[in-house]
Amino acid sequence: MSAAPVLRIRPMTIADLPAIHLIERASFSTPWPPQAYRQELETNRLAQYLVASLGDEIVAYGGLWLMVDEAHVTTFAVHPRFRRRRIGERLLLALLDLSLDRHAREATLEVRLSNLAARRLYEKYGFRPVGIRPRYYSDNQEDALIMTTEPLASPAMRDRIGRLRAAVDASPPLAAAGDATGEGAVVDGGAGDGGAGAEREGAA
Repeated sequence: MSAAPVLRIRPMTIADLPAIHLIERASFSTPWPPQAYRQELETNRLAQYLVASLGDEIVAYGGLWLMVDEAHVTTFAVHPRFRRRRIGERLLLALLDLSLDRHAREATLEVRLSNLAARRLYEKYGFRPVGIRPRYYSDNQEDALIMTTEPLASPAMRDRIGRLRAAVDASPPLAAAGDATGEGAVVDGGAGDGGAGAEREGAA
């Protein structure tokens, strides 16, 4: 019996971009143009991007901009074939860890009002609605819900993240696609973004 695949999360590199473009096109109705991620990696000092891989295959990615004391999640997507395996939760934990490492006070993002699965995932990880961006998404003029965490270093937030990390770590390494693994069965969602010349949408 072969061993379960191990999920690895690491910084995104230029060599990853072909795989990123495949997930991008499979996840978003308005994908970023091919050069956008290259520009982000090469020229945007505020940007930090991560990829999640199984063996040699990249299955998810996410990124954020670190602006003063705020970590703004700019993009977040899991390949459709690998959703419902808690990969999105593991990647979101890594982004929150990165935010703390970079001394961000809080994390924020935008998400489509209609993307209830993504909203549930973000709420689970401490994001709360704080406002609306009207007609934020270019494809259908849908409003975006702005969601922000309480201070990342607060005892309540650290306790929440600690409990969620323990639950993810205790789950099977990678449940089969479509299996329900507690709340990990939530469809992984995508955050909204107005950066890099494109709009984002939920990846549900």
